[in-house]
Amino acid sequence: MPLPFNSVDLQSGSISSNGTHARGALVALRANIAKALFGQSAAIDRVICCLLARGHCLIEDVPGVGKTVLATALSRSVDCSFTRLQLTPDTLPGDVLGVSIYDKATGEFIYKRGPIFANIVLADEINRTPPRTQSALLEAMAEATVSVDGRVIELERPFMVIATQNPFDFEGTYLLPENQLDRFLMRLSLGYPDAAEEARILHERPGNTPLHTLAPVITKQQLVAMQDEVDRVKVDPSLLQYIVMFANATRKHEALLHGLSPRGSLSLAQAARAQAYYQGRDYVIPEDITQNIQPVCAHRVILKSGPAARLDAASDVLDEILRTVASPV
Repeated sequence: MPLPFNSVDLQSGSISSNGTHARGALVALRANIAKALFGQSAAIDRVICCLLARGHCLIEDVPGVGKTVLATALSRSVDCSFTRLQLTPDTLPGDVLGVSIYDKATGEFIYKRGPIFANIVLADEINRTPPRTQSALLEAMAEATVSVDGRVIELERPFMVIATQNPFDFEGTYLLPENQLDRFLMRLSLGYPDAAEEARILHERPGNTPLHTLAPVITKQQLVAMQDEVDRVKVDPSLLQYIVMFANATRKHEALLHGLSPRGSLSLAQAARAQAYYQGRDYVIPEDITQNIQPVCAHRVILKSGPAARLDAASDVLDEILRTVASPV
């Protein structure tokens, strides 16, 4: 089932970002993605918020519901560099980060950058590649840097990894480790479209012509400016305390082996800022936090019953905790 999100009306109001009208840019971005992905307005809103928050997004669902279409449509809508990694069981870390090649003419090793050096990276079917290759993404996702040959190379802003995966119990998949999951700001599920939207998909086939004809509607500079604006969205101390109380409640719940980490709390606050900005506000309200708890936190907590049940049952535990922690007025 799709994770809940209150779809927003972006037609009114404006936010100024370094002299540009971010509201119009966000309207155009959302509409452009919707040309290729039908009936998934909530998922589109979530991914845009994740992009604004400078986070990474994991899209998990059964094959054929539009995971890759969503990631590709987002990348085509922003005027920045994009690479797609089709991950397989024989993909090596060097296929992601790049390799050093010996140059006979100079007698030196020359580093050839890998596909990770792009503004938006689509890691398609991330759980079909073994943990050794999955771990090659960890430093880049956490620090926006790559360490090679004794030096650290910074990745250019903006930088976002959008990973797709099938449910982990499908044949030929590897369960993502906890430290890998923790690098994703959000985990989303698209679900099946309703009958009307599916009929529209059959008629228009958006994964073909509409997707390949998408043109950028915002520039790299606009996106970076909006990300900086998100960092300046105000969060009242009472709301920060609410996040702390919620995190502490997850750490004490009898069904959870490990609750929300401080990194998870930071991610929840940043996602709330991004949602507030996306909805035209320069301040966070309680709903910005509560509506992000499932996509931001469900993949970060570990049930005592084991990892096999984590992704299915964690949402119920978080809903239970949410009802017990009083939200500030």
